[in-house]
Amino acid sequence: MPELLQGAVGKRVADHVYGHIAVLGRWPQALRERIERAASLARVNLGEHVNVVKMHALGEQLSLLAYEDFDTAPFPTLNKSWRINLETGTVVYRDYADSHNPPILHRKELLLPPDDPRIPGYMALTLTAETLGLFDDLSRIGFREQWLAHIATQGYTLRGAEFIPIANVEADSNVFPTAVLGGPIQRHLTALSRTNLSAPVKALWRHGLISPERTFFDYGCGKGDDVRTLCANGIDASGWDPHFRPEAVVCTADTVNLGFVINVIEDRDERVEALRGAYRFANGVLAIAAMLASQQPPDGRIHGDGYLTSRNTFQKYFTQVQLRDYIELVLDESAIAAGPGVFFVFKDKGLEQGFLQRRYSARAVQALQGTWLRMAQVARAPTERRVHEPNPSREAAFIAAHQSQLHALWLAHVELGRPPMPDELAPDLVEQLGAGSAWAKLCRIATSEFDDEPRARAARQKYQDLIVFAALKLFRKRQPYRQLDVGLQRDIRYHFGDYQALQSATKSLLLELNQPERLHAACVDARARGLGWLEDSHSLQLHTQLVPKLPALLRIYIACATVLVGDIADFDLVKIHVRSGKITLLKLEDFDASPVPRLRQRVKVKLRELDFDLFDYGSIAYPSRLLYFKSRFINEECAHYPEQVEFEAECERLGLLSVATEEPSAAAFFASLDARRWEIDGYRLVRSRSAPALDAACGRHLTYRHFIECGETQRRTGLSNLPRQADTYTALYELAAHVLDPIIDYFGMIELSYGFCSAELAREIPGRIAPALDQHAGHELNRHSKPTCERLGAACDFIVTDEDMEEVAIWVAANTPFDRLYFYGKDCPIHVSYSSTPARQFVRMTMNASGTRVPRVDRSVIVYG
Repeated sequence: MPELLQGAVGKRVADHVYGHIAVLGRWPQALRERIERAASLARVNLGEHVNVVKMHALGEQLSLLAYEDFDTAPFPTLNKSWRINLETGTVVYRDYADSHNPPILHRKELLLPPDDPRIPGYMALTLTAETLGLFDDLSRIGFREQWLAHIATQGYTLRGAEFIPIANVEADSNVFPTAVLGGPIQRHLTALSRTNLSAPVKALWRHGLISPERTFFDYGCGKGDDVRTLCANGIDASGWDPHFRPEAVVCTADTVNLGFVINVIEDRDERVEALRGAYRFANGVLAIAAMLASQQPPDGRIHGDGYLTSRNTFQKYFTQVQLRDYIELVLDESAIAAGPGVFFVFKDKGLEQGFLQRRYSARAVQALQGTWLRMAQVARAPTERRVHEPNPSREAAFIAAHQSQLHALWLAHVELGRPPMPDELAPDLVEQLGAGSAWAKLCRIATSEFDDEPRARAARQKYQDLIVFAALKLFRKRQPYRQLDVGLQRDIRYHFGDYQALQSATKSLLLELNQPERLHAACVDARARGLGWLEDSHSLQLHTQLVPKLPALLRIYIACATVLVGDIADFDLVKIHVRSGKITLLKLEDFDASPVPRLRQRVKVKLRELDFDLFDYGSIAYPSRLLYFKSRFINEECAHYPEQVEFEAECERLGLLSVATEEPSAAAFFASLDARRWEIDGYRLVRSRSAPALDAACGRHLTYRHFIECGETQRRTGLSNLPRQADTYTALYELAAHVLDPIIDYFGMIELSYGFCSAELAREIPGRIAPALDQHAGHELNRHSKPTCERLGAACDFIVTDEDMEEVAIWVAANTPFDRLYFYGKDCPIHVSYSSTPARQFVRMTMNASGTRVPRVDRSVIVYG
C-alpha cells in the first residue's frame, strides 16, 4: 500500500494522502478500486455523498469524507466521515452535524489536480495564512474552535474568506440609535482592550523586529495593552496616545508602530501628518495597520472619504492595494506587505534587506513580493452590476432596521429550544421590537431570518431532555403539573401538547430499557455522533460530560444507576453494558490533566439486582491501571482533545502503544518510556532530562556502559568519561536503536573500539582527533556553552569479528538511517554516526602517496532511504 500512495497526487499528512474526488482519476487503478469497494461497503456515492478521500498508509483502511461547502468555504468543516477497513469489511460512521467544534480542512489546493482552475484562489488564502504565521504550530489548527482562537492570537478574525485585522471593531451598531450623533467625532471610542498582541505588533514580533535589543514605540497606543505586554516580556517599549496618554513623551525608537490610527482620522491633512510623524520617529522600521474594506458593505453613513458610525466615530476603509499606495504616496518609500492590512516601511535599508532575505528564504513559494496580493485578487468574485431594486416592503424594512434585536430573539429561541415569550426576554428588547400582539409573527420572522439548524438542534435536545426529566419523576414521587416551573410548563406544551402526552411518551421509552437491540441501536447512534467508544456490540464507554447529549433511552438507563450510587458527575467515565443490565462508573486520577490517567475507582452497578460492586485501585490486590487512547471516550468539544489525539499518534509512531496489541501495564509503559528516553510533559512527549544507570539497556543489545567504558585510552586512564548532558544519553540510545541494533541482528554482536568521548578523555587521546566534527562528544557543551560538535547526534567505532568490514559498511549504508560512515579498510573498525538531520555520507579514508589518509565521499554506494 505505501508503494501505491507514492504515485498519488494529493495532500500528504504524515503517512496519509488526502485527495478531492476531482483528482481520483490521476490515482493508480489499484487505489481507485479500493475506493470504489469502500464506497460500496459504506453505501455512499462519490461526488454525491463524499468529496474527499483519505488513504491510510498502513493496513487496508481508508476514509471517505464529506466536507461542507468545499468549493466556497475558506476552511471547510467536516460534516460526515466513513472509515472503512477493507480487510474486515467494517464501516465506522461519524456525523459531525451536532458538533460545536468539528474538524476543518486547510490547504484545499493540495487536494486538487495541478490544472484545476480553483487552485489560484485557494492558494491565495493559504499564502495569506502562511504570511500570518498560522501554520507555524500545526497542533493548534485541526478543529474549528482552536483554529479561530489561533487566528485571533495573531490579531485577526476570519470574515468569509478574508482575514480582517482585529482593531477598531465597532460595537453592535443596533444597540445605539441609528441616527449619527452630533458633536465632535469620538476617535478614542475606537480603542480596544486587548488580551493578545495586535496584528501589526504580532507581525513585528514574528519577523524578529521586536526584541530585547531593539527599542519600541507605539505612536497612537490607545489603552496601551501592546506596550504593557511587551514590557512584561522584557522589551524596552513605550507609547503615546492623544486621549489615553497625552502626557507621555514622544521619542524615537528602533521600531515604531502606527496601528489602526490613520483609519480613524477623518481629517485628511491630519491623517497625512500622523503617518509622516510616526515615520520621523522610526530609526529602523515603521509598521502601519489600517482597517480593510470587507466584501460586505460597511455600517454607517458616508462622511468624507469614510463612514460615521452610530457612536460618532469615523472609519476609513482601505483595500490592501489602496493602503500600500497611500503609504508609498505619503512617505515616498516602499511599503512591504506583512499581512492583510499591515505594512512595513524600512528607514534602515540594511534591516530591510535582512528582513527580505529571511522572509523569502523561509517561503520559497513567494518568489516575488506581493504574489499573495495578486492571487487574492484572482480569488475575489467579480463585482456584480448594480440593478435597480424596488422599494422594500414594510416587513423587509423592519427586518433591516432590527437585525440585532431579531438576532437576540433567535438566540433566545436556540437557548430555550422553543419560541420565547416576551416575559423571558429583557424588557428593552421587547420594547425595541414593538411586539404588541404580533409576537408569534416576530418569532416566525426571527426563525426564518437566521440559520435554522441550531434552532432545530436545540429543539431536538429539549425534546430529549423533557423525556429524561419525566422518567426521573416516575422514579420518584410525581410532581403535579401545576407545581412545575412556568418555563417548564411552556416547554411541555410546545413539544408535547400536554403533560399526559409527555408521560405517555416516557413510559413507552421505559419499556425499551429491557430490549438490548434498542439499547444497541441507541449506542450506535451515539457513536455516530462522536459520543463514546462502542466496543463491538456489548458496551459504550464515554466521558460523563457527554452524557447529556446521549439519546434519551441511554440517559434514562444511566439515570437508573444514579438511584443507587448518586450523581455520576463524581465520576469521569461511564460504561453502558448493552446486554447484561449493568452500568460501570470509573473514577480516574487527573483525568483532564493527564493523557494517560490512572484508574482509582470502579463501580459496577447491577441494575437487575439493584446492587453494585465497588473496587478501589492502587493496592496489591488491585494495582492501578492506566487509561490508554483516552480520545476514544471524549470528543472534539472536550478540553485538550487535539493535544490528546496528537499524543496518541506520537505514541503509536514511536511504538509505545498500538491499538492492535494488548495494552501494557502501567509499570511496563513507563519502563518503555524510560528505556527510549522519553518523558510525559503535560500532553507532550519530551526527551528525558535524567541520566540513566550505566548498566541500563541502550537499545536491545547494548548498555550505556558499553559506549562510555570502551576504547584503549579510557581503559588505560580509568576516567569515568560520563556525559554531562542528558541529551547525550538520548543520542547514544538513538544511535544504538536505529543503527547498531539492526547491525547486531544481522551480523551478530559487535565490538566497540571507541564510543562516547568527554572533554577529559579527548585530552588524553594521543594522535589527531576532531571532537568538533566526529560526533563522539554527542551533545556535550564546550567552555562557551556551545555544542562541542555542532552536528550533534552520536558516533562510535566498531568491528565485527571475522567479517569483511567493507561488506559490513556497505550493508550499514543501505539498511540503516545513518548520518556519516567512515570506512578505513576491510579489517579495520568503521566509524558510524546517527543524528536527526542525517547527511547519508559514505566516506572512504584512502591513503595518498605521502601515507596520509584522505577522506573521499563515495557516491556510488547505495544509501538508506
